[in-house]
This record gives sequence, structure tokens and C-alpha cells, in this order.
Amino acid sequence: MVTAIIVAAGKSERMGGGTDKAFLNLGSKPVVAWSLLAYEKNVDVDKIILVVRKDQLTAAKAVARMFGISKMFKIVAGGTRRQDSVQAGLKEVDVDTRIVVVHDGARPCVSQEVISDVIKSARRGAASVSGCRIRDTVKIVEKGSTVSSTVDRAKYWAVQTPQAFPCSMLRKAYAAVEAAKQEVFDDSQAAEIAGETVKICETDKPNIKITTPEDLQVAAAILKL
Repeated sequence: MVTAIIVAAGKSERMGGGTDKAFLNLGSKPVVAWSLLAYEKNVDVDKIILVVRKDQLTAAKAVARMFGISKMFKIVAGGTRRQDSVQAGLKEVDVDTRIVVVHDGARPCVSQEVISDVIKSARRGAASVSGCRIRDTVKIVEKGSTVSSTVDRAKYWAVQTPQAFPCSMLRKAYAAVEAAKQEVFDDSQAAEIAGETVKICETDKPNIKITTPEDLQVAAAILKL
């Protein structure tokens, strides 16, 4: 059994005006609906858990009904931090789930190929993340705007979601994070802290995260809306 946890409980601070980016329209659908439909369509995914802000629970249920998300298992309220929201979803995963896929609801352009790739890798026992090689030159700026040094970009990757894990591994990883009272940037960092092997599934397909109003225009172009 594979369960996808779609996280859409962020504050959307860079959108301005208290807007919840997950429910902004992207073409004919809310942003989060694109992710829900991608996982609804994927043949490797059995169930979906959606994590949203507490004040959006009713709206989330309406979106799931409107777009016929038959794999929807639970809709739950998230926490203050992303890792709190992921753990809120993880608590609802049923005992039959062997693989958990975590996805940012603000990444509407996710492809079927990348979802299936990370699941396939996780089935081999590794924490598995979608990522792409960094093509720009990378500078380190330690203070102000003065460049301190230039790094070898060949060693650096930009990591995205989806990220897939054996369910027991992700539970243990977040238990380790909570015990250490650490904050993590993504779920694979939790696995790293727990000493697990993390594999990157390379992709070159655009998988933009909606953060600013301009990102909606970019996503619309990618989706050819």
C-alpha cells in the first residue's frame, strides 16, 4: 500500500494579503487540485491524505468532492511548521501502508514519471527524493552582499518533492528529529539525521513551487493553460 501525504498548510507569507496559495486559481482549478489530481491518476498510489490549514478544512473537502478525488483517505489540519504538518498526516497513515510519499501541494506541475520513480526507489529501502542538478554557478555569501567563495556546482542538487520513504523509516526519522528538538527543511533531512541512506531520483522536468504571484504565471505556462 502506498499513501501520499500532500502538504498544503503553509502560511503563504510571500503571496501577501493573508492569501492561501493552495486555494488560488491556476487555470480552471485551485493550485492544490492539480497535485491531488496527479496522485489520483498515478497507478502506484493507493490513498491520499491532505494536510491543510485548520481554517481551510471545509474548502479542502469541497475541492476533493468537486474534482472527484476517490483516493482521499483523510483531510487533516496541519501545524505551525512544515514538519508538524507532515507528522500530522503521518499519524493518519493506516497500518497497511508500506510506502509514504510526501508532496508539497504548492507544486502543481509534478509529473507521473517522477512520482513513480521515487516510489520505485523507496520500495528498494532507501529514502528517495526528486531533484535536479544545479546549472548556475553557486556563490557563498556569509555577510551582506559580499561573495565569500565559489563552490563546485557539480556536487550540488536542488531537491524538490515528491519524496518517498518506507513508512517505518519516516516514522523513526521524525521521532529522531523530535528527540533532538531539531527543525528540518524537508523530510529527507529527517532521514539523514536518523542515519538513513537518501537517494536522488534525477529529473529535468519543471516542478516549480508556487511561492509568489509571478509563479502562477510560470506554472500556467508549464501546464500550457
